[in-house]
Amino acid sequence: MSETKIALISGANKGIGLETARQLGKLGYTVLLGSRDALKGEVAARVLRDEKIDARVVKLDVTKQGDIDAAAAMVEAEFGKLDVLVNNAGVMIEKGWTKNTTSETTLENLRATFEANLFAVFALTKSLLPALKKSEAGRIVNVSSILGSVSLQATKGSPTYSTKLFAYNASKAALNVLTISLAHELRSTKIKVNSAHPGWVKTDLGGDAAPMNVVDGAKTEVELATLGEDGPTGGFFHNGKEIAW
Repeated sequence: MSETKIALISGANKGIGLETARQLGKLGYTVLLGSRDALKGEVAARVLRDEKIDARVVKLDVTKQGDIDAAAAMVEAEFGKLDVLVNNAGVMIEKGWTKNTTSETTLENLRATFEANLFAVFALTKSLLPALKKSEAGRIVNVSSILGSVSLQATKGSPTYSTKLFAYNASKAALNVLTISLAHELRSTKIKVNSAHPGWVKTDLGGDAAPMNVVDGAKTEVELATLGEDGPTGGFFHNGKEIAW
């Protein structure tokens, strides 16, 4: 079993996922870059290796059970454990931050959003849980969004009240329930499970108008991935501060 800490980050060939891998790698973790496109993942891994980070590619389309099973088998065979799982991969199919009409959401888009943002996270986490249980202190970070805060969505005047991206918001709210439920199940173990709101970050998903860069956007994920023994579990955080569910 590897003595080095091992972290797997889904959707890690670019954006916040890649920066999360970079920051964990600089802390001494071996980082496994989950990427739907293995070639793009290898390009990203080479960049990190040039920075003296132990980075490896895992072919991982999180919506495909075959990829998930292969990733879990590889982790077990090569490392015997997993210390950190960052469920970073996700989609936002809806366009337009303030003009969406809930009743016009298509079932196709709703299903596709939940497939990537909830069902895939559940499937990947379930498959890797045995490896996480072999860690001295496993950490699961579910990359959510403040748009998944039901209380803020329901409160007039809140920062997110007017942003009704139904499929995306609902999927992240459901992801938060997964965080709460799994943290409760694992409360007597050394595994900690938390949701992270990275912030509005300049990425393909966040767009150019976003005020944060990826370096700052990755900090919440890295903080939750490296929590000490006395750190929280079953919470929703941004930059060290709790967000209302």
